[in-house]
Amino acid sequence: MPTPDLKALLFDVDGTLADTERDGHRVAFNLAFREAGLDWEWDAALYGKLLAVTGGKERIHYYLEQFNPGFSPPADRDAFIAGLHAAKTAHYTRLLAEGAIPLRPGVARLLREARDAGLRLAIATTTTPANVTALIDHTLGHAALDWFEVIAAGDVVPAKKPAADIFRWALDRLGLPPDACLAFEDSRNGILAAHGARLPTLVTVNDYTRDDDFDDALLVLDQLGEPGAPFTVLGGRLGGLLDGQGDGTPHQGVVDTALLRALHARHHRRQVA
Repeated sequence: MPTPDLKALLFDVDGTLADTERDGHRVAFNLAFREAGLDWEWDAALYGKLLAVTGGKERIHYYLEQFNPGFSPPADRDAFIAGLHAAKTAHYTRLLAEGAIPLRPGVARLLREARDAGLRLAIATTTTPANVTALIDHTLGHAALDWFEVIAAGDVVPAKKPAADIFRWALDRLGLPPDACLAFEDSRNGILAAHGARLPTLVTVNDYTRDDDFDDALLVLDQLGEPGAPFTVLGGRLGGLLDGQGDGTPHQGVVDTALLRALHARHHRRQVA
C-alpha cells in the first residue's frame, strides 16, 4: 500500500501558534470581570485548572460550577456569560493589537515554508474567529489570512475539543482524508480531538501543558525551532530523521517541511506494518 502524500497542515491556535493563555486570554478575562464590577480574579494557577475545559464561555460556566458556586448570576445566565465573553474578546484583540502576544518560535517560518512548498494550511480551534483574525492580523499581517484555506473556529460545531468535530469539519471543507494531513496541537484535549479525527499529530508544549499525556503524538517538542535556537525533543523519537534530507547532513533542530514529510511517511509505514 503506497504511502499517501502529505497535502495539508492543520493548526490549533491558543498555545500552538502563540502562547496566548496565561498572558493573553487570562489577562483579558480579568479585565472583563473588572469592567463588569465583579471581584473575580483568575490567577495563573487557577487558570491552569480552568484549561481543563475548552471554549471561553464554557470556561466561565465551569468556573461558576466548580470554583464559585455561591455566585448568583442574572436570570439569563447564558446571556450574562456571553456578554462577559464578548467583553473579554474585545480586551484580547486590543492586547494583540498592542503586540503583547507574539507567535511562538518557528511558527511564522514554518507557515511560510509550508506555503512555498505547496502544502495547504488550515486552522482548527475552539477560540473565536475574531481572536484568530486578530492574532494573524497583528503578527503576520492581514494578507496572511488568505494563507489558510479553512478557518474552523469558535461555534461552527457544537461540541468542542476534546471532541473531534472541529477537525472533522475542517477536513470536510478541505476535501481531504486525515491520512493526507498533519495536525499541530499543544494540549491533551487537542491531541484527543485530533486523534478522534484520525489525524497524526505533532505537539509543541507550553507551561500549562508540559505534563500532559502525549503518548500518541508523532513527536513532542518544546517549540518548532529557529536556526540557531533548536527545538528540544520531549517525547517521541526522531531517529534517522535527524539526517536532514537523507544525505548525512545533520538536522538543524527546526521543524521544516522535509522533517514533516519524513514524520508523516514514517507514521504511515508503521500503520501498515
